[in-house]
Amino acid sequence: MELLVVTAQLADGPASRVLPALDLLAHSRRLVGYDVRAWGSGPDFDVVLIDARRKLIEARGACRMLRTTGLRVPMLAVVEEAGLVGVGVDWGLDDVVLADAGPAEVESRLRLATQAASAAAGASAGLINAGALSINPDTYAAKLKGRSLDLTYKEFELLKFLAQHPGRVFTRDHLLREVWGYDYFGGHRTVDVHVRRLRAKLGTEYESMIGTVRQVGYTLVLPPRAVIQPIVAEAEALLLQA
Repeated sequence: MELLVVTAQLADGPASRVLPALDLLAHSRRLVGYDVRAWGSGPDFDVVLIDARRKLIEARGACRMLRTTGLRVPMLAVVEEAGLVGVGVDWGLDDVVLADAGPAEVESRLRLATQAASAAAGASAGLINAGALSINPDTYAAKLKGRSLDLTYKEFELLKFLAQHPGRVFTRDHLLREVWGYDYFGGHRTVDVHVRRLRAKLGTEYESMIGTVRQVGYTLVLPPRAVIQPIVAEAEALLLQA
């Protein structure tokens, strides 16, 4: 299991300083600070551990900031017993674990959190999620950051196809075959027009989600995890409100 340990105490050394029981467990750990710009590099992770032993306000801000990025993995706060009173539902946590918890308890909480996340993902297996975009193929509904998109049938089918293959570049011919069918005799302009309409409906903040690769075609572009200025600004505002 890959663990991302978020702490303000980077100078204090390894992740086991945050949660000593980790030294007795075989999980990989990566230590990062509260600075959101540091979270976009490195391997993917299965669980986020937030160091909330001392800086509760900063830890709360980090938790809420991570949730705004669309984080889908479990997030646990490591707290001292006295700090439990300061942890609330507004943190967006899946669980808390005491800093002096033993390895058996820590392992159990990690396992239960990941199993619950997997079960939730399975319950919504029919949905297509790509960043802030959520598509329900059964109801032909598409939402962007919770906002419903008013799409025509072909706009929906084009967006759905791109969202099913984020990061892959498709030629106009390929998109014509997949979305319009082999018996469609329209030209490349059909694809360009629908892409232009989709971008307009996504809005100026998200129109770049449909990227153009010159002389090739189109792709659905997902932003790097958490390396987004609006999220940083929102996190700073949350810290000020805390």
